[in-house]
Amino acid sequence: MAANRRISDSMRTSMPANLATWALQLALAIYLGVFSALPMLRGDAYVTETFDRIGFGDWFRHLTGLIELAGAVGLLIPLLCGLAALGLTAVMIGAIVAEFAVRSPGGAVVPAVLLVLFAFVAWYRWPHTLAFADRVRR
Repeated sequence: MAANRRISDSMRTSMPANLATWALQLALAIYLGVFSALPMLRGDAYVTETFDRIGFGDWFRHLTGLIELAGAVGLLIPLLCGLAALGLTAVMIGAIVAEFAVRSPGGAVVPAVLLVLFAFVAWYRWPHTLAFADRVRR
């Protein structure tokens, strides 16, 4: 176990791994903001149709868009990035369930890939999440 812990700790402090993870976070934030949250908040037809099929209507579409936009911003803030990734992991679980329920299993591919990427960021940035929790407790 100690060997595994050392590998993950050394990976987290590696400059190339850190830069690559920040690049991933930036790409995810841009994707969420431009291709997911913005169409939800604008009310693009294909998004509105999907949320109508879910049965919750516009309020849920707006709420989901705001949560994704907040998550995208959170991915870019060092203290919040791990927590944002953790929250977005939960959002993607909901998206996968919704895709299976109202559309087709094939529609769950993108949320599943995003889920894996957000889970990786949440794991990699776990020390940031712990630092945030320490600040909140003070």
